[in-house]
Order: sequence, then structure tokens, then C-alpha cells
Amino acid sequence: MSGVLNLVSVGPGFEDLIVPRAIAALRDSNVIVAYELYLRWIASHIEGKQIFTPPLTQERERALLAIDKARSGEKVALISSGDIGIYAMAALAFDEMKEDDDYQVNVIPGVTSANACASLLGSPLSHDFATLSLSNLLCPWEWIENRARHIAQADLACVLYNVQSAGRQEGVYRILKLMLESKAPHTLCGVVKNAYRPGQEVSIHRLDELPSLQFDMLTSIVIGNRFTQRKRGYIFTPRGYNDWHDESKAAAEEPVLPSQAVWVFAGTSDGNALARQLAAQGHQVVVSTATEYGGELALQDCPGVTVWAGRQGVEARKQALLRHEARVLVDATHPYATLMSQQLMGLSQSLDIPYLRYERPGSIVGDDALVCDSMEQAAVQAMAKNERIFLATGSKDLASFLQAPGADKKQWFVRVTAEPEFIQRAIDLGIPRSRICAMQGPFSQGFNEALWRDWNIDCVVTKDSGDAGGYRAKADAAKALNIPLLTVRRPALDYPVQAGNLDEASAKVQAWLQKGKHA
Repeated sequence: MSGVLNLVSVGPGFEDLIVPRAIAALRDSNVIVAYELYLRWIASHIEGKQIFTPPLTQERERALLAIDKARSGEKVALISSGDIGIYAMAALAFDEMKEDDDYQVNVIPGVTSANACASLLGSPLSHDFATLSLSNLLCPWEWIENRARHIAQADLACVLYNVQSAGRQEGVYRILKLMLESKAPHTLCGVVKNAYRPGQEVSIHRLDELPSLQFDMLTSIVIGNRFTQRKRGYIFTPRGYNDWHDESKAAAEEPVLPSQAVWVFAGTSDGNALARQLAAQGHQVVVSTATEYGGELALQDCPGVTVWAGRQGVEARKQALLRHEARVLVDATHPYATLMSQQLMGLSQSLDIPYLRYERPGSIVGDDALVCDSMEQAAVQAMAKNERIFLATGSKDLASFLQAPGADKKQWFVRVTAEPEFIQRAIDLGIPRSRICAMQGPFSQGFNEALWRDWNIDCVVTKDSGDAGGYRAKADAAKALNIPLLTVRRPALDYPVQAGNLDEASAKVQAWLQKGKHA
């Protein structure tokens, strides 16, 4: 008598998401082979049946067992969560089958993790998208990275499976770094844990916020494309793009750039000061800024330089540096812009262009502040004893506080640069407009005192942004008001060459240029 092998998908975890055909196959089978966790979702449909539950790591053994039972004439259901044909057991079963096997095979589809997560987030996969598993147990890691790179270059929306495990902690951050090389930092993304299961968690972030988060094997990440939008607490990707060349979301158009220039990547007032000094010495200088507003400031502060404003992406930046024969890369970005610094160091190495990190000295002295090692640690400390918390950390790190456990029980106040996208980010994270101060700093001690007193602030969180970033004024204002100041320590990077003042930085650049001239 010929047996039956039912390859049954039981969805993400709730019975009402199991398709009727899967339930019929379960009831029609007399042998059930499954990972034990899945049994709790289908218990009412498999009473009185012969059940086998090889453990999680024995997927091939499960497939072989199910095939052996089907060969002996049994009606077997081999169970998988999600869709059994997607990153699951069906492929193993087909791999172990023989051409002359005569048992019947039925593949029963189900709701995938990608479908489930997308539904909780809204509709982020409404146009072309890809899925990518980050598990390298069955696929070489270099293949995973190569596929991620191409997904990012095509600006496809994508879903990352098997994001992080106890033994595979760093892979996801490498993939996110690759995504950020080609995708815009403000690309909207979703993080979903335990989709349609107990302990479900759903949150929305920008792509450049994801590297600061922790994940696990029960988490999937959905990354949008440049057209993905936010509405009513959801994200969605339009089915058709009315303007495929939407310059508001595309990379910045390259201006006419000089050859053999010093490139200063600025995001700070002292970075502009260095560019101005280099230009005054007669050097060709290109200043690259992340925002149009930063470009406007650079044009005001740095007469005689060429400004390229907007997010270019690593590949566009690399090609521009090559085409225009850049002679020196000066990294004068914000002390906390670690991703940008890492990208510039990588470009320096791959293109063999000298790299200099120019960074303002820190300003923490004595008992200025309680120093925290991370935004997450600062969030915990701020919420431990305080109710009305002022964030002077910038818009990028708001999610670390506002989406922390217990954050909804506190009152948050923020100060952000007056860029529409930064203001919108605060609004999207739930900050009332009446608690957003949108102004360009730095700010005086008196201004800080007046604002915090008026808002009845009982705790301030900031970064060690140096005197040029107004740190001293914040520390003195907090001390005058007798409220705690939590300062997040600067991230530690291993810079190959570093300078802490204008004259030192200028001298190093001059030495490289002279050496190149006589090479």
C-alpha cells in the first residue's frame, strides 16, 4: 500500500493562521513528525496519533524519519512553522527522497515569517522584495554578504531571517553596515519579535538606528526601500512609484568637483574651521556634508571650498574619490558618527588615500555628570528616578530611549536640529509637538537653564560633544539647576591617525601633500 508524505506548514504560531488544507492533512495523517514546540499549536488536531519529536538540531533526522514512515505505507505529516517550503523542512525532504519512491507527496503552503511580520508592520513588501537568511550553517558567510550587498544596491525591500543567535552575534551588524553603504540612513524598517506568538514585539526604526539594537533568533527585520513611508504608526511601500527619480529621497547629485583635492567630511563647526584653514593655505578642498543644511553652513563658513551636500552612499563616494583623485581624507564628522568613520577608514584603505581623524577634545571634568557607556544604559538610569527627561542626544538616538521598556510611563522632552526629517522622527516616536525644541545649537548656559526650568525638567541626557558642541554650557546649566546630567561616553574607534586641534591637523595634511608632491 502506497504511503503519503504531507509536508505541512503551520504558520507563525496561532491556530487561526493555519490554513484549512493544513488542518485537513493533519487529521488525515496517522503519524506526526515535528519539532516539539510546534505541537502546542496543533494539539487539537493530532490527538491519538503516533508522534515523533526529534530535537531542533536534528532536522535531517526528522525528514528521514518521515520518509521512512511514508515508505512503509503510513500517512505522515512532517511539520514546519511558517511555510515548509521557505527556509524549512520541505527541501530536506526532497533532498532525501529517491526517484523510485512511490508514496504520494503533498506540499501545503502556510503564512511565512515575512508575511506575518509585514502584516504587523503594515504593508512594507508591496513592491519587489527579497528575503535573506543570516544563518551560515548551510550557506557560506561570504555568499550571505554578497547577496546582502546586491539587495542593498538594488534598493529592494527585504526581510532578514535568523537574525542573531548566541553563537552568531556580529553577523547582523555586518549586514546592516552593508545595507547602509547603498541604502539611505533614513530608510524605514521594522523589527518584529515573536510574530503572532506570546511575547510579540513590534517596532519601527530608521535603518541607521538598527546597529544600536539587540536581536535574537525569534526576531525578523524588515528593511524598506527609498519609497517606504510611514502612516498612522505603520509603514508601507507603494505598489507603483509615481516618480522613480524622486530627488528628495535619492542620493545627492554630484556637483562639479576639483581634482586632487583634500576631502573634508564635516558635520561639525570645527570641521568647517579646518576646511577653511586648509583652503586659506591654498589647497583645493571639498567639504562633504550629510544634510543640505550642513552644506549651507559649510558654504557660509568656508569661502573658497567646494561643497557636496546630501547622503551619497559608500559606492557613489568611492567612485567620486577615484574620479577626482582625492589626495587626503579628513574625517571631521561628529564624535558619535561611528558608522561614517568606519566607512571612511575602509575607503582610505581600499583606495590607498591617507586618512586623518580630526576630533574635538572631550569636555567632561570632575563631577560634571554621571557617565554612561551606551544610550541603553543612559535610558535605564534616566528612567530609574526621574519623570521629566530632556534628551539632548540628537535625533538619531531617540529610539534608544523612547522604545525602551517603561518609556511610555515617563514624560520626554527633546531638542533636535530644525530639519523637517528630524522633527518628524521625534513626532513618529510619540513626542508631542509641545515638547520638541527644534533649533540649531550650540546653546548658552542661560538658554538651557531657562528652557529646562520652564519645562520643569528633572534629568538631562547628552553626549560628550565638546565645547564646540555646547557641552560645557549644558553641564553648567544642569549644575546650576541641581538636576542630574547623564553623559554618554564617546564610542572608542581605532583610528590610524588622529589630531585634536586645528594646527596639528593642518600640519599632518600639509606633510602628506608635500610627500605626495615629491613622490
